[in-house]
Amino acid sequence: MSLEVTGGVETLTIQGASPDEHLLIERMEGADCRPVVTVVADEHGQAHVALLPEQPRLLATVEDIASCLAHGSTVPPGQYRGTAPSSGDVVDGVQVLAVEDHPDPSLFDQELTEGFGYLTVRDGVTLSIMVRFPDRNLYGEGPWPTVIEYSGYGPSNPHLPQPGTLLAGLLGFATVGVNMRGTGCSGGVFDVFSPAQAADGYDVVETVARQPWVQHGHVGMVGLSYPGISQLYVAATQPPSLAAITPLSVIDDLWRQQWPGGIYNSGFTRAWLAQRDMEIQIGGQDWDKALIEEGDQVCELNQRIRSQNFDFERFGRAIENFRDHLDARRVADAVHKIQVPVYLTGAWQDEQTGSRFALMLKDFTAAPHVKFTLFNGHHPDGYSPMVIARWFEFLCFHVARRIPSVPELIRMFAPLQFAEVFGVNEDLEPDRFEHWGDDFDGAFAEYCAELPVRMLFESGTGTAVAGGTGHRYETATTEFPPPGVVAQSWWFASQGTLAQEPESVPGADCFVDDPEAGDQCYGPMDDLQAYTKPTVPIDWTRFEDRHRVAYETEPLVDPIVIAGQGHVECWLEPGSADVAVQATITEIRSDGVEQRIQCGWHRPVHRVEDPDRSDELLVDYTFTLEDRLELTPGELIRFRIPLMPFVHVFREGSRIRVALSSPGRDMPMWNFENPIAQDAVHRVMRGGEQGSRLVLPVWADGPVAPEYADPGALRGQPHRDAEPIRNTESVSSGGT
Repeated sequence: MSLEVTGGVETLTIQGASPDEHLLIERMEGADCRPVVTVVADEHGQAHVALLPEQPRLLATVEDIASCLAHGSTVPPGQYRGTAPSSGDVVDGVQVLAVEDHPDPSLFDQELTEGFGYLTVRDGVTLSIMVRFPDRNLYGEGPWPTVIEYSGYGPSNPHLPQPGTLLAGLLGFATVGVNMRGTGCSGGVFDVFSPAQAADGYDVVETVARQPWVQHGHVGMVGLSYPGISQLYVAATQPPSLAAITPLSVIDDLWRQQWPGGIYNSGFTRAWLAQRDMEIQIGGQDWDKALIEEGDQVCELNQRIRSQNFDFERFGRAIENFRDHLDARRVADAVHKIQVPVYLTGAWQDEQTGSRFALMLKDFTAAPHVKFTLFNGHHPDGYSPMVIARWFEFLCFHVARRIPSVPELIRMFAPLQFAEVFGVNEDLEPDRFEHWGDDFDGAFAEYCAELPVRMLFESGTGTAVAGGTGHRYETATTEFPPPGVVAQSWWFASQGTLAQEPESVPGADCFVDDPEAGDQCYGPMDDLQAYTKPTVPIDWTRFEDRHRVAYETEPLVDPIVIAGQGHVECWLEPGSADVAVQATITEIRSDGVEQRIQCGWHRPVHRVEDPDRSDELLVDYTFTLEDRLELTPGELIRFRIPLMPFVHVFREGSRIRVALSSPGRDMPMWNFENPIAQDAVHRVMRGGEQGSRLVLPVWADGPVAPEYADPGALRGQPHRDAEPIRNTESVSSGGT
């Protein structure tokens, strides 16, 4: 077999080389060729290039590739040459594509039929797909409104549809489950949230939309978490035949998930990447292994190149500082390009992804219609009975182009399904637009006139079962954060208090690192299904007094509604050259209950704020190597600890409490690899001109229900008996 070099989207794939051969890749610039990298062929004579080193060199080990992630760059579009020195084979004029380099439209004229099959994308890679048609007895013959679920899980598994696919199919939509390259039975090399994945999504949308069984010649996308995030990347490529997207429980940036506040997340994010590494191996999922054993030769050949898949859990540790080449994978930087309607939901206490998604809601500026539903709760709650009817409405209006109406048979059996998954026997919300009869335009106009941001308060209190997926009350606004939100400060003061004004006399309280905190989280790590149920096993451990400082307000005279991102402005004398600090907000209720609200983290070796993403309330950092500085023990520094966005009502009689500590203990599934210095004393300053303070987004017009929720009822928000604050006052400089 002669040498083959194929250009993809910011990638090169080599086949037909001799095993273990060193292959030279050069960039062609007119008549000149410039070496960029040398790679080693695997036992099948294959190699894959997605990253280039700073200077031309041999990439022979995992450590070499990890170094490229940390210090190199992606493969820029252009022409390249590949050379196999042992055979003398040369392939030149190989075009590496950009995401915007769309293929000839004839590529999309592929015939897709019901059942399992394959779809070809622009660089010749085939993706495994599963086409399912809705029940003809309920919904008649096609064409049908159609949606795509696209991820690296098992969307093309012929035996087990993903949740979005299952729900859409039951509600009358044809569905197409598509596995990303390098996953399932799909060919190509897996690279999480890469430009190639986004470009593949464009090709998938355009190919599916041309099928004769697709109604209106346009398709939607569905999915929660991974298939939710992928929708944002795909929609940003602006496929002409995409009708709408419904991303649920998403992130804004993968790097900030791996390194929240610049601290490595050794909990859920590490475990998620490790799971991807396992499942993208040859036969890594039982269903693709079974297809190969049944004789699927395409699947078997596609998986041969899996030797080139990256070790993402391992590589995640290599990218300790943010790099320019990671911008393309920062989904928050892409959502302004989305030009189709968007339905998005998310939970403030999402145990897997957190709530940074809310920071990008204001950036969907090109989307003609947005619907955002926000609530306290867990990661799976986007498919819960309290919101799923609105998801169906959105798909009906924007994909099916019909007035939403749930068939009675589905209404009859839905409560049993909800009870099985979420532990609550709840009916679907009634059809809201049936009064329009057959007047679609009238119904659609009413729908679009509704305020776009729907906020659900106190999920867990609105069902017969405490902790179930049902909210107590709701409100709607034009945007998030809501109009009229203002920054309000409470200053750290003596005796563990938060004051309206800074004390005139400076002082300080101190804490020492908690070496055990980073390994402690309060929710189960190995049972994701537990988070769908009303009662989640919780072990919310406490910090010893010496490992934290805390401050709280006097009992509130009036309720306060918080909506958005706040922060802690911290003046700190660190006791070591590196430290990580967590800020935790809780409510100390008048009945003696401490209710968890939200957390935030920062590692102040990163002290340069990103001016484009920071203001009097918002805080983000550049996290680059160039802006990183070691601390000097005992030298006073100022930094701001951003809190995850949230909405919460602090009621009359409650106290707002903020605690600073080592990261850990106060999150359900996140662990932290904290920099720990034994016996180092960190001094938190209060009072005077360099006093620390809590800054929160106060919404004066926010709605309030007068009574507390029952302890333990609020979904995603554990509680415990409140204990008094016992800070350690410091009178001398810290240091080691």
